[in-house]
Amino acid sequence: MNSITMALNADELIMSALREDITSEDITTNSVMREYKKGEVELICKQDGVIAGLDVFKRVFELLDAETEFEMNVKDGDFVKNGDKLGVVRGDIRVLLSGERTALNYLQRMSGIATYTHSIVELLKNSKTKLLDTRKTTPNMRVFEKYAVKVGGGCNHRYNLSDGILLKDNHIGAAGGVREAVKMAKEYAPFVRKIEIEVENLDMLSEALQAGADIVMLDNMSAEDMRKAVKMAEGRAETECSGNVTRDNIEKLIDIGVDYISSGALTHSAPIMDLSLKNLHALV
Repeated sequence: MNSITMALNADELIMSALREDITSEDITTNSVMREYKKGEVELICKQDGVIAGLDVFKRVFELLDAETEFEMNVKDGDFVKNGDKLGVVRGDIRVLLSGERTALNYLQRMSGIATYTHSIVELLKNSKTKLLDTRKTTPNMRVFEKYAVKVGGGCNHRYNLSDGILLKDNHIGAAGGVREAVKMAKEYAPFVRKIEIEVENLDMLSEALQAGADIVMLDNMSAEDMRKAVKMAEGRAETECSGNVTRDNIEKLIDIGVDYISSGALTHSAPIMDLSLKNLHALV
C-alpha cells in the first residue's frame, strides 16, 4: 500500500483497532516498563507462505510512535519459509509491546489470504480463467483483505456497492424479471458501467444475453450447464462462475472455459499465517 492509500483508507481503521486493544492504557506493559527505553524485536515466520501487509504492520507502530524504525528482509508478495527472520522492529519498548498484537493480527490475516489465494491461482495458471474475490469480507477489513488477494495473485471484483452493477436474485425479483432488471440498470447507470447479472439456469442466461448484459454470473450451475452457458455467451458477454468455490473443488471448474471464477472463500475462509514477534531486548 502506498502512503496516500494508507492515509486516506487505512489510518483511521488501524487507529480504531488500536483503540479496541488499548482503551486507556496497556496496564501490563506500563507495570514493567515505567519509562522510555529503546529496544528491538524480531519478526519471525513460523509457516511457509506469501507475506502480505508489511506496510500495515509497520503503520501500527508508527501511529503509536513515528520514531519507530524497521529493517525488513522481505517485501509483500515474497514467498517465505518457516524459520525465516523477516525483519527487525526498533523503538520504544512500550510501543513494541503495546502494538505487537494489533500489528500481527493484520499481518497474519493478510498473509493468510495472500497464501490461500496464491495456492488457487497456481491451480489456474495454465487456463484463461482469472480468480476474483467478493464482498464477503470482514467488516472494516475490506481494504486490507482485498489488497492481500492482489498480493496473492488474484484479482479484485467490485470494491463496494458504489463500484459496480451486479444484479443478483433479489434484485431480479424486485425488478420483476431478468429482462426488466437489465433494462432498468441500463436506463439508470452511466454508460461507462458494465452490467453484470446472476443467472441460475440456461433460460435465465438466454434472457440476460438478449437483454444485453455485459457479464453473466453462472451461480451454482452444474458443470455441464456451465459448459453450455460458455458457448451460448461466447462473443456476447463475459462469463463468471460463482457459488461455494474453494481450493478443494476448483479443479473441476478449470476446463469449463469461464472468463472468471469468484470465490468468497479467499477472504472469509483463509487461515492466518503463523507469524511472531520474538526476542525482544533492550538496546544499550
